[in-house]
Amino acid sequence: MGSERLICGLDIGTTKVCAMICQIGPDGEEKIIGVGTAPSDGLRRGVVVNLDKTIASIERAISGAEQMAGTEITSVYAGIAGDHIKSINSRGVIAVSRADNEISEYDVERVIAAAKAVAIPSDREVIHILPQEFIVDDQGGIKDPIGMSGVRLEAEVHIVTGAITSAQNIYKSIRRAGYEVCDLVLEPLASALCVLTADEEELGTVLVDLGGGTTDVALFTDSSVRYTSVIGLGGRNITNDIAIGLRTPVDHAERIKLDFGAAMSGLVNPEEMISVPTVGDRPPREVSRAVLATIIEPRAEEIFRLVFKELKRTNFYQAVAGGVVLTGGGSLLNGIDLLAERIFDMPVRVGTPSGFTGMSMIVTNPIYATAFGLLRYGIDHPEKAAGEPGVFNRAFTRLEKVFNSLFNL
Repeated sequence: MGSERLICGLDIGTTKVCAMICQIGPDGEEKIIGVGTAPSDGLRRGVVVNLDKTIASIERAISGAEQMAGTEITSVYAGIAGDHIKSINSRGVIAVSRADNEISEYDVERVIAAAKAVAIPSDREVIHILPQEFIVDDQGGIKDPIGMSGVRLEAEVHIVTGAITSAQNIYKSIRRAGYEVCDLVLEPLASALCVLTADEEELGTVLVDLGGGTTDVALFTDSSVRYTSVIGLGGRNITNDIAIGLRTPVDHAERIKLDFGAAMSGLVNPEEMISVPTVGDRPPREVSRAVLATIIEPRAEEIFRLVFKELKRTNFYQAVAGGVVLTGGGSLLNGIDLLAERIFDMPVRVGTPSGFTGMSMIVTNPIYATAFGLLRYGIDHPEKAAGEPGVFNRAFTRLEKVFNSLFNL
């Protein structure tokens, strides 16, 4: 294929597994050439609960994307979420090493290492270390200090951590399906790469990715990540509420939500009736669409209020001037943006992924935001595909060595 390069993003969600293949041409064109999806039965709230089912879903999704693309891939950039994800902000300080006081790449590496030297429990590992800003001799707001002069260098960083076991189960599932993991990427950060504009990241914006099992949150100001969080509620909870409230099977509840659901009861005609299949051999029942909305609204409101509560605990929420951007499958629910505006009291829009050619027009949908974002991350971090192991790749290798030495394998 000459200088063409293939990248695969793998979104392992609670309700679906999505694989997307991008071909980067010699001229730099980023073209989507394959998409594959498969139902996901092996995950709950972003965490693997059934390894075999997860492996089977990954194989089906990637195989579908490979068939569509007419090519094979060997490695993937995979997303990670789940309410085991925790994040903190940290600061590091060093003295500049060179006699002429010029800041080098080595100094930047040292100050980031100093910032990450925080106490992290032994069952957790760092997923991302994201520099927010550098401070040179009390002058802040610096994005790249290399080449500047100074005697004291500080770094503000955002550190994302996850449970080692949860991440290793994702890593193990992909590996057993026959593929290598270039890196694991926090899903809201991936989604933000292809959903938020540069102006939104600069002004201050909250990204809320409404997935099936989790709701992922990322807050940006001054073009830097300031806060990330994962809440263990999502679209599946709304579907389950509908199934219980209308006494209908979960599969039918999901279809009813997609076809007739609304996030606010005031948006629907109370006289409009819908047919609801029942359990067993009983005939379908007629139910007002307004009744369906009154089941959906409290759960959707609960999710947004939990997000709002988390954001209010940060020191950065007051700096959000760009509003809220919703993405993920849950953002397709009728009126969800209006409900979010009521809760957050700021402008809200639904974000769709962009920035690719080829098949991207067919799958430009908030449902695929994470998969698109994983591709963007892979394009922006080619050193990972070139063989530099991801964080959990390294952790997995370390544990393998420990077990081998213990059991003389």
